[in-house]
Amino acid sequence: MGGITGLAKNLFGLLVSRVELAAIELTEVRNHAIELIALFAGAALAVWFAVAYGTATIVALAWDAMGWKILLVMFVVFLAITAALVWKGLSVLKQGKLSFPATMKELQHDRDMLL
Repeated sequence: MGGITGLAKNLFGLLVSRVELAAIELTEVRNHAIELIALFAGAALAVWFAVAYGTATIVALAWDAMGWKILLVMFVVFLAITAALVWKGLSVLKQGKLSFPATMKELQHDRDMLL
C-alpha cells in the first residue's frame, strides 16, 4: 500500500511540475505573440502611411515625365516592402517562438519513461 501511495505522490508531483512548466512557457509564448501582433500592426500602419504620402508625392512629381508608368513603379516598390515585412514575420514564426519546446520535450521524456 505504501508503494502505491508513493507512486501516486510522485505522479502528482510530476503532473504539477509539468503544469508549472507549461504555465511558464505559455507566458513566454503570449509575450512573443503580442510582439508579433505589434510588429505586424506597426508594419501595416507604416505601409498605409507610406502608400498615402509617398505615392501622392511621387506621382505628383513624376507624372509629367513618366505618366501612368509611375503608378506601376509605386506598386512594385510597395509590393517589395510588404514582402519584406511578411518575410520578417514568417521568420519569427519559423524560429518556434510560439511553441512549447521544453514542455513537449519533458512530456515526451515522461511518456518514454512510463512506457
